[in-house]
Amino acid sequence: MDRRDFLTRSAAVGCSLAASPLITPMTLAATPGERRLVVIILRGGMDGMGTIVPYGDPDFATLRAVPDLGQSQLDLDGFFAMDAGLAPLMPLWDAEELGFVHAVSTPYRNKRSHFDGQDILEAGLPDLTGGGARDGWLNRVLATLPDAQVETGFAVGDDALPILRGDHPVSRWTPSMDLTLSPQALRLAQLVMKDDPAMDLAFSKALDLADSDGDPVAFSGGMDQMMSQIRSDMSRSHKTAGEIGIARFAVERLMGAARIVSFSVTGWDTHARQDRLLTRKLGVLARVILALKEGLSPDVWGRTTVLAMTEFGRTARFNGTGGTDHGTGGAMLFAGGAVRGGRVISDWPGLAEVDLHQRRDLMPTRDVRAFSGWALHDLFGIEATRLTRDIFPGVDLGVNPNLLR
Repeated sequence: MDRRDFLTRSAAVGCSLAASPLITPMTLAATPGERRLVVIILRGGMDGMGTIVPYGDPDFATLRAVPDLGQSQLDLDGFFAMDAGLAPLMPLWDAEELGFVHAVSTPYRNKRSHFDGQDILEAGLPDLTGGGARDGWLNRVLATLPDAQVETGFAVGDDALPILRGDHPVSRWTPSMDLTLSPQALRLAQLVMKDDPAMDLAFSKALDLADSDGDPVAFSGGMDQMMSQIRSDMSRSHKTAGEIGIARFAVERLMGAARIVSFSVTGWDTHARQDRLLTRKLGVLARVILALKEGLSPDVWGRTTVLAMTEFGRTARFNGTGGTDHGTGGAMLFAGGAVRGGRVISDWPGLAEVDLHQRRDLMPTRDVRAFSGWALHDLFGIEATRLTRDIFPGVDLGVNPNLLR
């Protein structure tokens, strides 16, 4: 693979750098227009019934304890309540900048594997029968936008997120290390790159990113001091890394050329002591969303849509350790200044035993891909036929839920 092929096909810069203290891979791409899309993958299977509690269902009390409204849960509409971990987002709900979709899932059924579930979620496919490498549905979205460009010079994560993997080049970065060079080495690298405009541009942008953490790339001390600086950067990266840092870094990109950002929030596999774990994790998600809102200018936030989705829901009943096991139907969150929030959208299936999927899981009544598809339709004008053929093959879009203003 030659230099240019390496750049154009993988959109990665051939140097070890990352300037922002993050640990979760994040992928970005630039598209035409002013609307922004943030897709957050909630890895581990978020419990939709614990997040958005259907306390108004008469059969809920036979499955779980009725919530203490105002304490552990906050009422939304007289039927659904949200876990107190999301309480910081209540002002967004009141401003109709936050909403939920309930009883949804991908077409994945019954095997309940995290790996397969996430693969289907990010590939946007109905199943895994095709085998081999699969591209991601956000990458296919970029292929439908003729003026989409690449944010070159960024490397986030050891591998690009599967949701944006594919033929269309995107930017990615792994910020667990910083770039530190002697002035001589920096000048040599610039001289090597200058005869290739594409590599020269990529390297220049990479240097700008590496400088953005406050530590200059060029380091005039000796080798021992340079190695000490690198170790210090890596240590600070691990201490300050996390989802909030990712959100802040995403804000910087979205305030610039990036229009599509995807990253993960992990830790939703609540097999035990869910009462503590779920609320704590939802608090992290709330802070991530608020970091996006607070970091973006009001006009950019007003054109931003955030979709948070998970590979599957969890069992309707608690297990013997106070947790829930891998299930089927779950919930999706949407937020942003561009959305029509203040509502929980659901074709609610009911919680009687005969209404549960395999008598154990919340029955999904809508495909989560359909809501993503309609969001893409309203954001970027992608036609329904293109959505059902190329982006989410075979999806039944149903009626447009009008997620966006």
